[in-house]
Amino acid sequence: MNTANFPWLTTIILFPIAASLLIPILPDKDGKTVRWYALIVGLIDFALIVYAFYTGYDLSEPGLQLAESYAWVPQLDLNWSVGADGLSMPLIILTGFMTTLATLAAWPVTLKPKLFYFLILAMYGGQIAVFAVQDMLLFFLVWELELIPVYLLLAIWGGKKRLYAATKFILYTAGGSLFILVAALAMAFYGDKVTFDMRALAAKDFALNFQLWMYAAFFIAYAVKLPIIPFHTWLPDAHGEATAPVHMLLAGILLKMGGYALLRMNVGILPDAHVVFAPALVVLGVVNIIYAALTSFAQRNLKRKIAYSSISHMGFVTIGMASFTNLGLSGAVLQMVSHGLIGASLFFLVGATYDRTHTLMLDEMGGVGQKMRKIFSMWTACSLASLALPGMSGFVAELMVFIGFATSDAYNSTFKVVIVFLAAVGVILTPIYLLSMLREIFYGPENKELVEHEALVDAEPREVFIITALLVPIIGIGFYPKMLTQMYDATTVALTTRLRDSVPSLTEKQQATDTLPTNLKTVAIAPEIGD
Repeated sequence: MNTANFPWLTTIILFPIAASLLIPILPDKDGKTVRWYALIVGLIDFALIVYAFYTGYDLSEPGLQLAESYAWVPQLDLNWSVGADGLSMPLIILTGFMTTLATLAAWPVTLKPKLFYFLILAMYGGQIAVFAVQDMLLFFLVWELELIPVYLLLAIWGGKKRLYAATKFILYTAGGSLFILVAALAMAFYGDKVTFDMRALAAKDFALNFQLWMYAAFFIAYAVKLPIIPFHTWLPDAHGEATAPVHMLLAGILLKMGGYALLRMNVGILPDAHVVFAPALVVLGVVNIIYAALTSFAQRNLKRKIAYSSISHMGFVTIGMASFTNLGLSGAVLQMVSHGLIGASLFFLVGATYDRTHTLMLDEMGGVGQKMRKIFSMWTACSLASLALPGMSGFVAELMVFIGFATSDAYNSTFKVVIVFLAAVGVILTPIYLLSMLREIFYGPENKELVEHEALVDAEPREVFIITALLVPIIGIGFYPKMLTQMYDATTVALTTRLRDSVPSLTEKQQATDTLPTNLKTVAIAPEIGD
């Protein structure tokens, strides 16, 4: 069978959406049939993703692959245009993997199960579309459509303050999305040719002032999703009210949409403006790391503690993408995938713990490790991964960002020393609040009132399987990061080159270094931004 011209990405996007439309007519009363149906659909789509990657993706090619383009609304130059490169392919695979596990994590759901799994499958296709579409107007549409399932999943299946959390989420994200539409229209109509195609937009010669305005508009929209302080306040509320499978989708996929869009639009299409904004991104990244770590340390609610921990770890993404080095940019992409796996595992364990203790307050726990030894072991492993223990994916990602930024020739030495020192402080805070959290939950004497009133049963096989499935890539990437970095190395190298070409001093240094004898290249010194 010749699969070279098969529309893989279109099929992968539309299959779960089409399958979700059949859920209302499924003969099911207690939710058992529909959950198996959703899981099988998720597995099939994930298998299609893996097969398309294995057969049709060339690791050495930096440009778009598996590309498809069909005229949709020719009068508006709106095309169904999809494709995958090193920035999107790892996140498409992550989406398939995480959504399938989230479907399995949703096994206990009994409230409106048909609607729940309908939203999960619709969200599945929408999130893959965000990473795959290559038309700016189409990107805005799928970005907006993806918000609806999240809003309903929060508003219907959330906690006591679910309506507040869902409303805050939709106001922040939909409000930010308006900036995407305005910027997309402005860029499309700039110049002589009207186009929404991202590759055509990247080739346009935008004036610097125009780029700055467009960069600021995109940044506001994507900073909400990433999230970057001060646009972060929706996230602790959303996580505070979400259920375990929704937690996994929020931490594992939703936040990565913001980082991906920053790389795709701000860095890839507006490189000259990125040069101007890069120092601010670095500073905001450090603020994320330290402020969120300190806030997490002070939280007594388990969900909010892990939510602020997520915000802290995403600070490394902005530092890496502003480093102007391939190592730093590669570390940023690796951190997105790594955090997706680690964050999802921690939030799943929060849900599993709450199902047994019926409390999220650390003050009401204590000593539960004696009754829940498997859950204690899984919590320990996932917490060690989150604090970047060597041998885990988080360690490799954060180390790459640190070294990439520290060796960058785009900033002066004083700025780099200050940033690295402050980021290191945030790294030191992480094991403090995570290990103290483990101590308060599992160690010490048992809380007699909790033990007497709650059935503290240990983990069931389904829960052990989900955490094991997440820990395998976490540890695998930790010991052999090339298994992931080779997916996007060609793309990040090309993107770094494009960025450095936007900085005259870096271009001059590269040209000067290329003319030196090999034994002198290591001592070549270039002017630094800020000197």
